[in-house]
Parts: sequence; structure tokens; C-alpha cells
Amino acid sequence: MSSFSSFKRGNAVTLTDGFTISLIKSSDFPDILEMLENPKVTEYLFFAPASEELYRGYFDPIIDGTRESINRGEVPEGPTAIIRDTSGRYMGMCGLHPVMFLQGNYEVGYQFSEHAWGKGLASSSGRFLLSLAFREMGAHKVTADCYRSNTGSYKTMEKIGMIQEGCQCAYYKTESGFDDRLLYGITRQQFERMNGADNHAGTTRS
Repeated sequence: MSSFSSFKRGNAVTLTDGFTISLIKSSDFPDILEMLENPKVTEYLFFAPASEELYRGYFDPIIDGTRESINRGEVPEGPTAIIRDTSGRYMGMCGLHPVMFLQGNYEVGYQFSEHAWGKGLASSSGRFLLSLAFREMGAHKVTADCYRSNTGSYKTMEKIGMIQEGCQCAYYKTESGFDDRLLYGITRQQFERMNGADNHAGTTRS
């Protein structure tokens, strides 16, 4: 895979065969909005569905901050990335979000369009983000959470090496009752032990 130096300049780099990943830009917003209008995509998202105005209020500062970071040649403080196939078709997005007041701690998240499901893109992008966090951003720990009923999400976390660290019972209110919140995490030491010295920055597996 191309190095992170190309990625942080705003270029699309290879994620896995047939797909690329790049930092978010303003032209990505219509595709994001279309994805978030699909109830199958938003089933396990506590912040969706919502209005276009709310989404713009959330994504516009991220897009502006990303543009400024690219101009400085730096990885954004909380990078959000877009996955497309080699023909340019939008597949989904993923990101790292810094945890307030805990320097070096990040949360990882991802959402994919329905047509992108089942292609291994969640695990490929997850590995990319873990490498970015620990190899490029000096992260100490990366965490994630999901609904217990969202089997695909927690299996992805386990596939990329994250460890289930806890459960908050009956945390999410759903149409049928309540669902548990599963908590996952991985430290820099665990990441290094899992990957070994031969896992260079920017390397992912499909």
C-alpha cells in the first residue's frame, strides 16, 4: 500500500484490491447523505436518521478542518476517510475521533453503503485506521462500541484484533426494547504484539 505520506496529502491510496481510501472532502457529502438515508445503514446508528441540516452541521467542520490539515501536510486531529472502488463509486466512510481529555485515546467508527456490505471493507478500513493511529498519530489506545445485536460490527472488531473489554447492559433503546452496548479496545502494546515488526505503516490485509 502507498505510504501515509500520500494519504495525508489528500490523495487516494490503495486500501485493498479494487478499492481506495482518502481523506474526506466537500464533494463526498452528497454520497454520505445518500448512504445515511438508507434505514438499513442507520439501523445501529444512534445519531441517525437526521436532517440534512444536522448532518451538514456535523460534517462541514470536519471537511474544513481536513482541508486545513492537508494544506499543512498533517494528519487531521480526527481523520475521517472515504472508501471508493477504482471506478469512483462511493462505498462508505470510517474515522478516528479523539477522546476528549484523554490524549492519545481514539474511538474508531465506520459506516458503509448497502451495496458495499460483504466485501471485507470494514475490516480492511479498520486495520488501516489502527495502523494510522498507532504508527502515524502516536495513539496509546483505540476503542469502539456497538449494539450486541450488530453481529457484523463486533465480529469486525474482533477480526482486526480489538478485544471485548466490557458490556453495558440495556444501554440502547430500540423499537423492540433495549440492547446491550459492547465495548472493545486495543492498546499500542497489544497492536505491536499482534502485528510484529514486519507490519509497516500503511499495510493492511483484505
